[in-house]
Amino acid sequence: MWTAFMWGGISASAVVIGALAALFLKIPKRVIGWIMAFGTGTLIGAATFELLGDALNDGGIIPTAIGFTAGAVVYTLFDLLVSAKGGAGRKRSGRSGDSNQSGLGIFAGTVMDAIPESIMLGASLLAGNGVSVVLVVSIFVSNIPEGLSSTVGLQGKYSRSKIMLMWLSVILISALAALGGYLFLEQLPEEMGAAIGAFAGGGIIAMICSTMMPEAFEEGGPVVGLIASMGLLVSLLLDL
Repeated sequence: MWTAFMWGGISASAVVIGALAALFLKIPKRVIGWIMAFGTGTLIGAATFELLGDALNDGGIIPTAIGFTAGAVVYTLFDLLVSAKGGAGRKRSGRSGDSNQSGLGIFAGTVMDAIPESIMLGASLLAGNGVSVVLVVSIFVSNIPEGLSSTVGLQGKYSRSKIMLMWLSVILISALAALGGYLFLEQLPEEMGAAIGAFAGGGIIAMICSTMMPEAFEEGGPVVGLIASMGLLVSLLLDL
């Protein structure tokens, strides 16, 4: 049980690494885009191989399709809400001066992105084979540019100490979400667990397409297609 809590915190700790890089280093936006592209590829692989693949095997096509669609719809609705509150540019590293961005909106959007990933990370321990390496690596890699870009958006609105406190709270929330995923999904029948896994997969794919992919291309250029492909390949190799 506490292993789920630990891995949820470890995977989310990458946002602090990204935040520290944004606060104390000058990293070219192109490099941020490349890192985000790689994270995009690994997350697509994790959602496909781990979440949807397992959901299909455990629950069949109907629970998987319903859960996946519902996850994408719910994430999109929350994304629209958070964007309206100022969180639309939470992954935009070059818009720190945009007055339309609310610091709380950026923070809320980052938490919203982290929760489905962490829930399924905790649930991956239920198989009894240890934590899913694919999910840990994918979430960790994708969280670095998220912490970096979001921190740039928060600078000028909050002090360094308050920014770090916000990201430390994201680690705690992610750890609790992983713990909740382990405890909650343990009690469910296979079909329901499969639907929830697919739900998280739908939310992750919607998040990738609406936030990570546009930012990666905007900052990194056409080469991000190749980098994302390599991220997907790494996910495949880790899943073997």
